[in-house]
Amino acid sequence: MLGAGDGLITNVSLILGVAGASTNASTVRLAGVAGLLAGAFSMAAGELVSIRAQHELLQRELQVERDELADEPEAERRELAAMYRARGVPAGDADTVARILSSDAAVALDTHARLELGIDPDAGGAAGKAGAASFVAFALGAILPLFPWFFAHGGPAVIASVIIAAIAALVLGAIIGWLTGRGVFRTAVRQLIVVAVAAAVTYGVGSLLGVSRS
Repeated sequence: MLGAGDGLITNVSLILGVAGASTNASTVRLAGVAGLLAGAFSMAAGELVSIRAQHELLQRELQVERDELADEPEAERRELAAMYRARGVPAGDADTVARILSSDAAVALDTHARLELGIDPDAGGAAGKAGAASFVAFALGAILPLFPWFFAHGGPAVIASVIIAAIAALVLGAIIGWLTGRGVFRTAVRQLIVVAVAAAVTYGVGSLLGVSRS
């Protein structure tokens, strides 16, 4: 939903900004398609790099913990017992649990990762899937305000873009409001206002800077 919202806001702003300067359909289509592809690839690449970097950092932290368990097993066992005592486990029981868990290297690493580092050692990178999902979500949002320009031009296409973007903003806002529990109507109106302000500003700037109109 957030990716589609980004695509919608970005491309309706770009399309109306260009349309404010010139309502030539081919010019607006070119700008809209370029904006769609550039934004979608940017979102996908950003998600891909971010998740891979996060996964690499996680693996680095796990390796440091793995080395500590191998080099100083007794100190790590005491540290694990202390973590359990800090959570309210009686001292004797905490020592027993820590000793049992520390007897298996894989279990010890998993336990330290979750309790000490606050990470899930089994979490996968899934960078490719996340990148693809971001690309598709952004593209879906970006294509909506561009759609009329494949069949119309001038004022009718501008009006159609505005109407489609407004409806899409309301729907996306309503879905986000429903998912977050913050109120469907309130979130839908907020999303509409954000899209309307962005589109109005860029259209105004395009009108002021434009040199031709057809």
